[in-house]
Amino acid sequence: MVHRDGDRLRLGPDGPIVRLSINPRAKRLSIRIDARAGEAVVVAPRERLLAQGLAFARTKTDWIAERLEARPVGTPLAPGGVVMLKGEAVTLVATGGAGAAQLGRTAEGPAILSGGEGEAFARRVENLLKRHARDILTARTAVHLRTLGEAAGSGPARVSIVDTRSRWGSCSPHNRSIRYSWRVVMAPEPVIDYLAAHEVAHLVHADHSPAYWSVVESLIGDHRPHRRWLREHGAALHAVGG
Repeated sequence: MVHRDGDRLRLGPDGPIVRLSINPRAKRLSIRIDARAGEAVVVAPRERLLAQGLAFARTKTDWIAERLEARPVGTPLAPGGVVMLKGEAVTLVATGGAGAAQLGRTAEGPAILSGGEGEAFARRVENLLKRHARDILTARTAVHLRTLGEAAGSGPARVSIVDTRSRWGSCSPHNRSIRYSWRVVMAPEPVIDYLAAHEVAHLVHADHSPAYWSVVESLIGDHRPHRRWLREHGAALHAVGG
C-alpha cells in the first residue's frame, strides 16, 4: 500500500488515529501529538519513509493513546473565562452590544472587554489576540534583524500571523517571509522573543545546525528554557478556543 502526505489511519480496530506528514526539513522519523486535532502525527522527511514511520507508530500505540488521553481539554473563549496574554492571566468580560474586543480592567484585574455573543464574542477576542501577536512579533522581528545586520540579508522581512497546529513559526529565506502562530502571544514575553529570534536566525542558516543555534544564542542568550516552556505548555495554548 502506498502512503501519502496527509493520509489518516487508525492503529488497530480500536486504536488511535495517526496522520502522515512529510517535512523535508526533518532529520529523522518522529511522532508528535496534535492536541487540537486529537491525533498523532507521523513525520517523515520523505514519502518513501512514511510506511516505515507508520510501522514505528504501531509499536507505540499504547504511548500514543496515553498521550492523547492526557491532552488538555479545549478551553472556549467565553465570558467569564480566563486567557493568557504575554504570560499574564486576563479575564474575558462580555460588554453587550457589538463592539470590538479591547483591553481593560475590572475590580479583579486585567480583562478583555468585548461585545458579541457565542461565536461572535470568541471571534472578537481571538482577533484582539492576533492583533497583539502581530504587533509584538513584528517589533521583535525588526529588532533581531537590525542586530544581525548584513548577516541576515538586506531589507525587512514580511511577517504573517497564522493559526498553525504543528509549528510555532516558519521562515522562507528566499522571499524573506516569516509566519508566526498567533497563539504564542499567550506565552511569557521572553518565550515570544525567543520565537522571533528563532525564525530570524533562519535567514542566516536554514537548518538547525550548531551554527544556527549559535546565531539564536547571540540574539537572546540561553534559548533552552524557552524551548522547554513551549514543549511543556504548547498543548494548552493550542487547546484555547478548541
